[in-house]
Amino acid sequence: MSFLWEADKHSMANEQPPFAKPCILDTDGLDHLIRALLGQGYEVLGPTVSEGAIVYERVSSAADLPAGWTDQQQGGRYRLHRRSDGALFGHVVGPHSWKKFLYPPARRLWHAQRKAKGFRLIPEEPAAHKYAFLGVRACDLHAIAVQDRVFLQGPYVDPDYLARRQDLFIVAVNCTQPGGNCFCASMETGPSVSSGYDLSLTELLHDGAHRFLIAAGSDSGTQVLSQIHSDPATPVDLQLAEQLLDDASKSMGRTLETRGLQDLLYRNSESPEWDNVAARCLSCANCTMVCPTCFCANVEDTTDLTGSHAERWRRWDSCFTVNFSYIHGGSVRATSRSRYRQWLTHKLAAWIDQFGTSGCVGCGRCITWCPVGIDITAEARALRDSDASSPVSDSNRSSA
Repeated sequence: MSFLWEADKHSMANEQPPFAKPCILDTDGLDHLIRALLGQGYEVLGPTVSEGAIVYERVSSAADLPAGWTDQQQGGRYRLHRRSDGALFGHVVGPHSWKKFLYPPARRLWHAQRKAKGFRLIPEEPAAHKYAFLGVRACDLHAIAVQDRVFLQGPYVDPDYLARRQDLFIVAVNCTQPGGNCFCASMETGPSVSSGYDLSLTELLHDGAHRFLIAAGSDSGTQVLSQIHSDPATPVDLQLAEQLLDDASKSMGRTLETRGLQDLLYRNSESPEWDNVAARCLSCANCTMVCPTCFCANVEDTTDLTGSHAERWRRWDSCFTVNFSYIHGGSVRATSRSRYRQWLTHKLAAWIDQFGTSGCVGCGRCITWCPVGIDITAEARALRDSDASSPVSDSNRSSA
């Protein structure tokens, strides 16, 4: 498929690309879709149940999907529960994001061997993968678009990300049941997918029938869809899907007021609210590890005990670690207060200056996987409330 950053063909506008009309698949049809992708040489990755969570792993048939499972999420809490039906996508997002396949947590950059005279440096070749992602939510589509801007735009292109991204096939899934920590509607990133996918699915469970509304979003998607038996979607099918998405948009677990948020964060760098959140923050970095857009990394050099072999690795890092901002003489951000402020301000404000978009897609992972349940939407609201009652802020706004 074309990249999200190319010629706006797959921009995140709320317009359906002009491809084939939506069709209806049954559960056997979904299985045939997976097998068709496998037959074209794709490594199909999708949601599975493992160790009490929904995680993304290889799938070879629809039987590998989490049938009849849903997740209940609140601040610092995640639990799987059985549904009363056999929905395959009746859950939202878990601890994994698709980032781990496109931008792996650890990657060797090169290795070197000592020779009689000097050494030989051997660069690591970009990984050759042909991935098909099955079950990508709207928020994660936007997250992939954000990482496309980071790694593929500008003067420096990440060759490994490019190699993993360029043959990617995306089967997106519309969210019809948001989780307790979802706020994609506030960020205008969901719950319905708009573009950036090859095929999109909407799961329909109605009157005892289990079906999927499927639509193509690219030429590649149209080609794959043509290999699978499907029935034309009826107006009733389209109306049901539209109603499900409308209900989901109105039943978000969280909300985030984005109006004026960038300026709000910039002018409140010394707000006492940062102390309030710092008193709870453990600086554990969970929020950044599960975030689908965070991309901070560290570079580590290692040698073996004989001194004959050395390697350089890139590993995920976090702005919450003390060493992340360490320079000669100490850490620039030595306190939890300064580190949380850096993360939140960068995510919701400075990211817009750098990349033209917010770094938050409203998936709610950072809320769920924070051990003490710190809620990014609540912290932003506390800053807004504090700002509204501050005479200093009133004065700053008046003189601006």
